[in-house]
Amino acid sequence: MNPTTQALVINAAVLVAVLEADLGPHRRIGPFRILRPVLAAGAIVPLFVKNPAVSGTGLALEIGGVVAGLLCGALAAATLRIHRSPRTGRPVSRTGWAYAAVWTGVIGARAAFSYGSTHWFAGPLGSWMQEHQVSGDALTDALLLMAVAMMLTRSAALAVGYRGVMTTGPRSGLAS
Repeated sequence: MNPTTQALVINAAVLVAVLEADLGPHRRIGPFRILRPVLAAGAIVPLFVKNPAVSGTGLALEIGGVVAGLLCGALAAATLRIHRSPRTGRPVSRTGWAYAAVWTGVIGARAAFSYGSTHWFAGPLGSWMQEHQVSGDALTDALLLMAVAMMLTRSAALAVGYRGVMTTGPRSGLAS
């Protein structure tokens, strides 16, 4: 599978997994829901990050990918509501169109960039990468690390909200 197709498949899989797990008005929060992205990251990073940059612009790009993922994850988490279920008394989450729009927009932009890097603006991107001594691996790693950081931020938000609801009562969590 070529790198562009691989990136598109990973982006689609992440989007489907996140929306399937989170979208809706009453999604139960449990250890597996919180840990699934952590386990996925543990499998994805060693499998796909082969030659991480250790200095220069490549490293800055990879760090930028992580920071962008954290920020996008925080934006998505801001639309996530965690509360105690009136039916079960257990923590549940509620998400809607805003949550789906953040995830779809970010993953769509990442997929468009991946596609565009080989079809729309390969020449200018290649020149920039050569001028700044950025490898293709560093660019790919930055996009992958962005996705992983976004998923892990989502898990952290669920864990914090879950703990808040479990320890302080029905009016706690990220939002009521």
